Amino acid sequence: MKKVLTGNFAAAYAAVAARVQVISAYPITPQTTIVEILSELVARGELAADFIKVESEHSALAACIGAQAAGARTFTATSAQGLALMHELIHWTGRARLPIVLANVNRAMAPGWSIWADATDAISERDTGWMQIYCEDNQEVFDSILMAYRIGERAEILLPTLVNLDAFFLSHTSQVVDLYDAERIDAFLPPYRPAVKLDVADPRSFGALTSPDYYYEFSYKIQKAHEAARQVIAETGKEFGSVFGRSYGLTEAYRCEDAEYVLVTYGTIAGTAKVAADRLREKGFRAGVLKIRYFRPFPAEDVVRILGRAAAAGVVDRAISYGQAGPFYTETRSVLPGAGPALTGFIAGLGGRDVSVADLESMFLQLRDGKHSPIVWIGVKP
Repeated sequence: MKKVLTGNFAAAYAAVAARVQVISAYPITPQTTIVEILSELVARGELAADFIKVESEHSALAACIGAQAAGARTFTATSAQGLALMHELIHWTGRARLPIVLANVNRAMAPGWSIWADATDAISERDTGWMQIYCEDNQEVFDSILMAYRIGERAEILLPTLVNLDAFFLSHTSQVVDLYDAERIDAFLPPYRPAVKLDVADPRSFGALTSPDYYYEFSYKIQKAHEAARQVIAETGKEFGSVFGRSYGLTEAYRCEDAEYVLVTYGTIAGTAKVAADRLREKGFRAGVLKIRYFRPFPAEDVVRILGRAAAAGVVDRAISYGQAGPFYTETRSVLPGAGPALTGFIAGLGGRDVSVADLESMFLQLRDGKHSPIVWIGVKP
């Protein structure tokens, strides 16, 4: 069926569709309604899951870790300072190879105190072993959560996933979302049955002291799982398309086949960039948009292949790595060969500042004019 849902409700309904067994929750704006609707569904008996109310975001993830280690499919959600409070256990989850799915409503970090969109919260977790998805619209939020469980629970992957949606631009904005029938979802996403779990009948040691003789190899295996995940993500996205009619990859290329100038984007800015590209195309300007869905694992092959056809490219970051440049810019720069296209890094939309079609058109035109720099600030007030 089709429903008009906010991004937060789309995330909640995806957790329901995935038949999660444990939800651990602590409220934080603008994430709160995700766990509110789940608590109501559990209370009404419409979702057969344990809903655990905890005293902090740190405890919320700790509860999920215990439940997931015992063999349950778990879900939680947070935002900004809440994700930062989870940081210790974000590392623990990745290294423990627990395929928890966490919906993160991207919000700027304080101070100054902000509740608006900014990707810096999630970017701060890039080196923790989690896969990271950035969603353009509410349908993608719903679909990405289902695929995150399917991918992360694969025996050769076993990685947690951060599914990111922009604060207010998606979290509190209503869009039409297709909610697929339960039979097809159940066939696509069977129950979680890990080969190894906490079991008194089969005692094992989990998270014990690890000497240098083995710690190194654990890190190696996490890296190899991320490398293997690229192919699994592509295959799962195609399978999702054959079952539900929407296909996904690590990236999405929009009008890039003959594009001279390409903007690399993520999250909701990608949708606005597509409109800007369409408007410029009407004037004979060959513009294209490369949307990066997965920041981890980073889609290096897609980036090199698609940008290799362009004369110049720009990366639009709603985040900043202080002392360097935009994080998506530096990742993109790192994988391009020396003879790759001229590359510019644009910083835009920090703290929820609007990024308009006109702003993105100006970025395209700057690429044409040859004004290339690692950092170009868009819309900074004097």
